[in-house]
Amino acid sequence: MTPLIAEPSSSIDLFDDTVLDDPYPLYEVLRGMGPAVWLNRHDMWFIGGYEDVKTALHAAATFSSENGIALTDAANRQFLNGTVLVAHGMRHVQLRRPLSRQLAPRAMKSLVPEIGSRAARLAVEYITKGAFDAVELVTEFVAGQVVHLMGLPESTRPKLVAQGAAVFDMFGPGNARHRAAAPLATAMMTFLSTEVSRTSVRPGSWMADLYQAADDGDIAEDDVVPLMSAYTTAGMDTTIHGITAALHHLAHHHRYYKKLRTGRLKAAAVFQEAIRLDAPIQGFGRRARRDTRVGNARIRAGEQVWLSYGSSGRDPRRWGHYADTFRPGRTGADLHLALGYGPHACAGGHLAVAQATGLLDALAHHGTRLEPAGIPVRARNNILHGWATLPLTITPDRRRVRHARKPTATQA
Repeated sequence: MTPLIAEPSSSIDLFDDTVLDDPYPLYEVLRGMGPAVWLNRHDMWFIGGYEDVKTALHAAATFSSENGIALTDAANRQFLNGTVLVAHGMRHVQLRRPLSRQLAPRAMKSLVPEIGSRAARLAVEYITKGAFDAVELVTEFVAGQVVHLMGLPESTRPKLVAQGAAVFDMFGPGNARHRAAAPLATAMMTFLSTEVSRTSVRPGSWMADLYQAADDGDIAEDDVVPLMSAYTTAGMDTTIHGITAALHHLAHHHRYYKKLRTGRLKAAAVFQEAIRLDAPIQGFGRRARRDTRVGNARIRAGEQVWLSYGSSGRDPRRWGHYADTFRPGRTGADLHLALGYGPHACAGGHLAVAQATGLLDALAHHGTRLEPAGIPVRARNNILHGWATLPLTITPDRRRVRHARKPTATQA
């Protein structure tokens, strides 16, 4: 589909390997071209300015997630049909309600002791290894806890982590990554629909609550599996990449790690700044439901737009001259759009902050200095931005580590 006005336009491939590794210089160029830029290669508009992305996210009646999140019709139909991500209006309210109950601040408050205990145990275990892979640590921490809360066996964790990233690859264009991810993404949906049932999930778990919601008539039985996918994708990957981004930046900014360790900087502020700077989900699509304008660009009903969370987090018109600089504690850092905004804002945002706070605090408590221990490797994904490996080392606070490893009276 050709837009009414083709300018400004660009022939760049937003999903090229080199762009995925470091998309921010390209985002700067596109923002400079105008509020909305037509991407010829992808047949869609790119919107990357903070205020423009925020406005579009809020205007769900104009920019709809229905049939618009992914960049291929097959992915929108096969992997997103029936999910809360693409639901619209009252249907979205209905599907989001059980997730909101489980992920509300009150529910998260009750999880804080469990999160802190698990974080402390893993922090001591990994710090005493010497050099370790932060991605491995954070994945074990985040995914292990989400799988437990879902009520699934721990043995399912590795499979769900690998398949979750594949689902995100499916949201991009029909490129090589998309094609390679298709079998894994299909396997996840097959697993959820055939191996997860009322009898296989733990009583009192999130999944058990979804089945109860179906029994109560709040949702349909057919809604349960699509809702599960919200946990097995966005509930894990965004938090894993967000915390590893925070650790990467802290390893290169020793003064902020020292402030975190001494209590002069909050772990939540570190996490919020890290995902502002490096949004775990770089963007999602939307479909225009009516003719509209973004700046001077005329967008027709039916055209697709790409809302770039990654670009909005680096927009100097919102974040100032130091938009590309890691400055935890900056005013308004939590107003980023990395976790979405408006009706489709991430339901699991409170859990993500609680998990990040728990692990960052535990590492800072038990380790005196955080440093790189090798060359990190990017995890290339059509949508996600993060690390495949992130080698770090933390100098143990020997007194605290030794105390933490002493058996309690019940363990002895």
